[in-house]
Amino acid sequence: MNIFRKIFYRQKLSLKHVFALFSFIFVVWSFYRYLPQFLPLWFEELVLKPLLWLVPTIWIVKRVEKQPLSSLGFSTKKLFPALYWGVGLGLVFAFEGLLTHILKYKGLNLISLSYSPDEFLGLFLISVATAFSEETVFRGYLFNRLWQIWKNEGLANLVSSLLFVIVHLPIGVFVLGYRPVMMLAYLFFVFIFGFGSAFVFGRTKNLLASILLHIFWSWPIVLFR
Repeated sequence: MNIFRKIFYRQKLSLKHVFALFSFIFVVWSFYRYLPQFLPLWFEELVLKPLLWLVPTIWIVKRVEKQPLSSLGFSTKKLFPALYWGVGLGLVFAFEGLLTHILKYKGLNLISLSYSPDEFLGLFLISVATAFSEETVFRGYLFNRLWQIWKNEGLANLVSSLLFVIVHLPIGVFVLGYRPVMMLAYLFFVFIFGFGSAFVFGRTKNLLASILLHIFWSWPIVLFR
């Protein structure tokens, strides 16, 4: 009985870490989205999001769980499967990202494609930074830990994808001002991506696959702003 109690306690403690991290990110990110949006995109994705999303995640992994960063999926194992899963399925999700952009910004801004090389490179780096931050938190930590705790990939994928949807609610409500039908459509596309990204991570256990997938998905959203 003592062994089962210890196992239950460890699982409960790990679940507490998972949902405490998500709750913190959701609250602070919701508050940020509620404020007037005056910060430039590059500062938001290169400074603010890593500070509010990555730092608490790394702190929990290193100081609380005392686990290596490789437990988040930072690995050179299955590198080639990660590449072809990320690129192959990424091309499919690029189209899904385009649909997400159309919903998010209510059309395509073709004029915005007249970028200089420096601007184009800057937007690409922003996409990479966004993918790195969000995939580290949601696939590397939340999905990965839920999978380890519950021993059920499908359930962990479903719950972590729903959490990914929830964290995108603030921008829809406070920034984009979506009405219910548009909001549901937008969140549906976000869920599909989140589920696909976790599925890819589950096949490789390498975060590179999910990061590549996210870059393909988010690139149209950033490019046509």
